[in-house]
Amino acid sequence: MKTRTLGRNGPEVSALGLGCMGMSAFYGGRGEEADAIAVIHRALELGVSLLDTADMYGPHTNEVLVGKAIAGRRKDVFLATKFGIQMDPNDPAARGINGRPEYVIGACDGSLKRLGVDHIDLYYQHRVDPTVPIEDTVGAMSRLVEQGKVRFLGLSEASAETVRRAHAVHPITALQTEYSLWSRDPEANGVFDAVRELGIGFVPYSPLGRGFLTGAIKSPEDFDADDYRRQSPRFQGDNFARNLQLVDQVNVLARDKGITPGQLALAWVLAQGEDLVPIPGTKRIKYLEENLGALEVRLDADDLARIEAIFPADAAAGMRYPEAMMGALNR
Repeated sequence: MKTRTLGRNGPEVSALGLGCMGMSAFYGGRGEEADAIAVIHRALELGVSLLDTADMYGPHTNEVLVGKAIAGRRKDVFLATKFGIQMDPNDPAARGINGRPEYVIGACDGSLKRLGVDHIDLYYQHRVDPTVPIEDTVGAMSRLVEQGKVRFLGLSEASAETVRRAHAVHPITALQTEYSLWSRDPEANGVFDAVRELGIGFVPYSPLGRGFLTGAIKSPEDFDADDYRRQSPRFQGDNFARNLQLVDQVNVLARDKGITPGQLALAWVLAQGEDLVPIPGTKRIKYLEENLGALEVRLDADDLARIEAIFPADAAAGMRYPEAMMGALNR
């Protein structure tokens, strides 16, 4: 397994991680727990060390699942989880953001219990709470490091300014943000500049465009009834049709190189810098193994130029989240 370092002085992890969210939440057809655990076990066998979860996935059930999967294998895992989004179990649409120091401490203890571990390797604030100074939230997170409950700190979907302020309180090891061929905001909003200046690693989530860039999704009807992508602007109406045309061109490039569209999409993300560690998610061993094949793909300057020509930064049609959720990003 190829490895990369999270940040200038951070830990060494597998060059591709595994996002575990879809095993328990948001993407329909979640299947049997045993199948999900088998995917995690296969990932560990193949050398994937970075596993990513969050307390709001389920809520809580994904951490329990990951905890079961890594029992007896803790030494092989670099375990990342997140806090900060509070879900209402009785109303999946109801959620809030909480960055209060006292909440941080309790949330960490809950995650430790569900995961069945005595420490978390990388603890992220899932979304920035605009009502609480980031200095206060990160101050509480730093106390978790002092107590040995957490090794490294991270932020998710934070602005460049917030990252700088947080890093001044305690070193931030990683910033997790959506990034892929069709979600390239960090290139333009100063986030890449900030993390590279500060020596912070960048962890792209949804590097396969929520599955769209694999070429497997041909219609909104391909989603199960409870799949939240049905509510995403990019998967609706004219936006879906326009985005599908882009993916069709990616498919042609992939065929020319003898790889899958998903492998091309992941290889493109990996080619954007050694400081990037993508975390594609999957519920199937077949696709896990396919994704890892992207580590062997080499894109030369001509390949990258062709990709840029058909998929420039502003090519995707539609917002990446429903409008009501967009305000929680890049705070």
